[in-house]
Amino acid sequence: MQHSRRGTTAPAGPPPRRRRRGYAALAAAGLLTLAACSQSASSASGDSKSGSGTGSAQGAARSAAVTLSPVVKGGSVIADEPLVVTARGGKLTSVTVATRDGRTLDGTVSADGATWTSAHSTEYGTGYTFKARLAASDGSTVARSSSFTTVSKRDIFVGTYNVNQGSTVGVALPVSVVFNKPVHDKAAVERSLSVTASPAVEGSWSWMKDRDGKDRVDYRPEKYWTPGTKVKFGMNLLGVKNGDLVGTQKREIDFTVGQSVTTTVDVVKKTLTLSENGKVVRTIPVSAGKKTFETWNGTMVVLSKVPTIRMNSATVGIFGPEAYDLGEVKWDVQLTPSGTYTHAAPWNEGKFGRVNGSHGCIGMSTADAKWFFQRVNFGDPVTVVNSKESVDVNNGYGDWNVDWNSWKKGSALG
Repeated sequence: MQHSRRGTTAPAGPPPRRRRRGYAALAAAGLLTLAACSQSASSASGDSKSGSGTGSAQGAARSAAVTLSPVVKGGSVIADEPLVVTARGGKLTSVTVATRDGRTLDGTVSADGATWTSAHSTEYGTGYTFKARLAASDGSTVARSSSFTTVSKRDIFVGTYNVNQGSTVGVALPVSVVFNKPVHDKAAVERSLSVTASPAVEGSWSWMKDRDGKDRVDYRPEKYWTPGTKVKFGMNLLGVKNGDLVGTQKREIDFTVGQSVTTTVDVVKKTLTLSENGKVVRTIPVSAGKKTFETWNGTMVVLSKVPTIRMNSATVGIFGPEAYDLGEVKWDVQLTPSGTYTHAAPWNEGKFGRVNGSHGCIGMSTADAKWFFQRVNFGDPVTVVNSKESVDVNNGYGDWNVDWNSWKKGSALG
């Protein structure tokens, strides 16, 4: 049963990260070499014009080559990234790249002739022709030509992660990655993920299914992060095989853990107590979920904050005597994707601290809701005690409701 009800969906944490267009981190992932007389899977062909007929001149011409990147195993070029052409044994003087129907990919040769970089990203599942001219080390001019195909969208898998570069998060935020396609080789994928912290702390990845059935893996320490910890999340899926799929991402995200802001909601006492760095700041009277709509027990994590949303029970399947349309509800702090919020509930005035009368959310006066809204942030823990069913591990970040030994067993590398 969904215990908390709300009409509109607020984002669960920061928006999904779009794939970056930068190429520098990708260039080393793989190289497709186009050299003279090469008849590899890249269908490379070449011709050269040497300044003399000597063996050394011919050797210089033969050694001149170019490489394409980023490339995955099997020779396919990674799509949706700039194409980088690198010279070997000479300097690039011109490069032409075009789709097989004649659309060109503009780019620029570097001042030293070492590389050419496309001005735009390549397309998925598209065939390209390639021509380059190089000045070989002996002064001769060498031409290289080839064709290649970029990977298709149907052949790749990517992960959406929950942390932003340079952000500050709460002490309870796990690093979480949700994959767009099934992960068949969890061990290979997990090996491509890393989390390092300063000061160092033991942590572990653990696999689960997200609420929509997608494969998801979260990383957390045994206990909450220490305030001020600097964390680096790395994801190097480039070329990682996952059944018939291949990874195409390489990311490094640095974030910082902010001060400790922890909240406890006691549904028997009908109170919400907020502490900062271990010191109680304030206790607020609240009204939690009533019978059959009890607020989830256990630790949840702040996913998002919105000043106003509309709450309508029809959007979550509540009709009949329990139906409601509360209109615009203020000072909303989201705790679960299933709809658990703290928010202002002026219609329940008189119940705060006395009666649990909500459909699962944690209601309070408008003034108190605004105060709480202003004190908590993404990643802060909110723990509900003395209620009934515990929140599921995948309903937001219910990770902290799993004991440490069980959590570690969820790793594919355990």
